[in-house]
Parts: sequence; C-alpha cells; structure tokens
Amino acid sequence: MTPADGAESFVPVPVPASSGGAREQTASGRLDDAVRVDPAASYARSAAAAVADERERAVISAQLGRPARGQPAVVHRCGFGLPTVARVQPRLEDDTPFPTVFWLTCPVLRSRVGRLEADHAMVGLNARLEDEPEFAAAYAAASERYVAFRDALGGPLPGDPSAGGMPGYIKCLHVHAGHHLATGDNPVGAWTIEHATPAPCDGPCVPEALLDDGSPQG
Repeated sequence: MTPADGAESFVPVPVPASSGGAREQTASGRLDDAVRVDPAASYARSAAAAVADERERAVISAQLGRPARGQPAVVHRCGFGLPTVARVQPRLEDDTPFPTVFWLTCPVLRSRVGRLEADHAMVGLNARLEDEPEFAAAYAAASERYVAFRDALGGPLPGDPSAGGMPGYIKCLHVHAGHHLATGDNPVGAWTIEHATPAPCDGPCVPEALLDDGSPQG
C-alpha cells in the first residue's frame, strides 16, 4: 500500500517509541514503518495507563480533528512517540454511554485502514466468520474479554454492547485495529494491522507547538 495522501509534514523530533523497538529514519526524518504491534500489549497495561495530561489531550484532539472525549489515556505509540491508540472511559462526562474503549488516533494508520474498508475487506472477513469456526470463536472470545475490560473501567452499559460489530459481525476495522494494538487480543484487528502496515510517515502528525521535549507521557 502507498502512504496516505495529503499528509502534512512537520520536522520530526527524536522521540523514542514506547513499544515495538527502534525505527530507522531516512535522511529526511521519514519513518518507513511508523506503527508496529507491541508484543507486550495487554489489558493490564492498557488499564494502568494514566489519563492524558492537557498537552497530550491536545495532541489526540489534533489527530482526531475534534475534541478528545472520555478522559483519554495513551495505550500505544508510534515510532515518533505520539499516540496511536487512546483508551477512553465507557461513559462521557455527562454519563452518556461510550461503548468503544479503544480509539485509533494515528491519521496515517486510520487512512490505511480506511482503504482496506473501501476495498471491501470486511466482506471477506465476515465470510470467514461464517466459514471458519475457530476464527469466529476467537473473535467472540475477544469480544467477551473486551466487554469485561470495559465493565471493569466503568461498569456495565445498557444492553451490554460490544464494539465494532463484535461478537458475531464486523463493521469497523478501525475499532478492531485499535483493540489489537492496545491489547494484542483481536484476530480481526491482527489481520487489519498486518494488511495496513508497514505505515510510512513523513514526521509527527501534529503541529510543532504541540510537541514536547521528546519524553512520552501517559
């Protein structure tokens, strides 16, 4: 796959990633493999992540193009040390249910996952759920663990919904990609990340004014 079109470039800073090992930058500062699965990802580590401070919340908001909600906490970072996935609380500040716990914030990866959806990848994946009992069982089990994790964060939600179509259907690859990067526990997310990476990135995806001294937060 090709890099995301129209991505604004900023001067990269030497921020170490919190997961996935060292990246090699080109002479221009570009990373050819900016997002990697972290073998140490887990629900426990995602639960332990601190709520983002004001600066990092501004970074997440800039990545999403809207104000960050749900007391976000960074649970996965890219090779530039910036948020890739944010964990949010299952209820907003006004008590509105917010069932999607893990949000994919990286603009480059969101674009690449969007291309998979545009290429109708979910049609084939949903067919696999029907045709491959082991795949379907693994997906359903991941959904159970996802809901249990969310309930532990803020209690059950009305109707006890899962997210992204789980447990029996697939309707949003972004949700599954974020779930897998955060926890390593989503077979559809694993497929999505495998097919959306490597994810080349020209540099930090937010304005330089939002970059700190290079020390990851959260």
